[in-house]
Amino acid sequence: MTGQVRTVDGRVAGRRGQATRQKLLDCLSEMLSSSPYRDVKVIDVARRAGTSPATFYQYFPDVEGAVLELAEEMARESAQLSELAADRSWVGKAGRQTAEELVDGFLDFWRRHDAILRVVDLGAAEGDKRFYKIRMKVLNSVTGSLTGAVKDLQAKGRVDKDVSPAAVAGSLVMMLSAVASHQKGFTTWGVKQAELRPNLALLVHLGITGKKPAR
Repeated sequence: MTGQVRTVDGRVAGRRGQATRQKLLDCLSEMLSSSPYRDVKVIDVARRAGTSPATFYQYFPDVEGAVLELAEEMARESAQLSELAADRSWVGKAGRQTAEELVDGFLDFWRRHDAILRVVDLGAAEGDKRFYKIRMKVLNSVTGSLTGAVKDLQAKGRVDKDVSPAAVAGSLVMMLSAVASHQKGFTTWGVKQAELRPNLALLVHLGITGKKPAR
């Protein structure tokens, strides 16, 4: 962990304190992967980290405060998703590769952060503006790039002028997030994981270009 980290009462945490704080966050992240968010208690996180609830409260006001910290870290990392669609070609075989890499990168990111994203979705659905802003930050990292891609194709005469770039991009990103959060569920419909990604990439390519990807 880099930068200045402060305790709840405003004191600057030393190296040892920063390490303890990070361990608490790591343990909380692990617990969210195996336990419902509402069931996670401060005493359980502290015990798992080998410390006390009092120490936990030195760095976080409550479990929700620590979860928000994890969510903010995840949202900062999501900035790299924009690189999957920004300044990329959507023409010919290069367009097919762009769609495939976008789908792969998006689904992989969602799988790595599945536990915290589930909590973010829950908080956003319940109307918590803090979680809603974090969710939108993650989605916006891709939406903006895809909006620009559609506008660029329109300028080149490859996409109809009546198409709304923001509407198309937003719809595709919402589709990606819904699929990403339901990846395991596709098996109940008889869809193999190896089939999911290429077909999702096909839909993305069709959405952006209006055409099937080149072979």
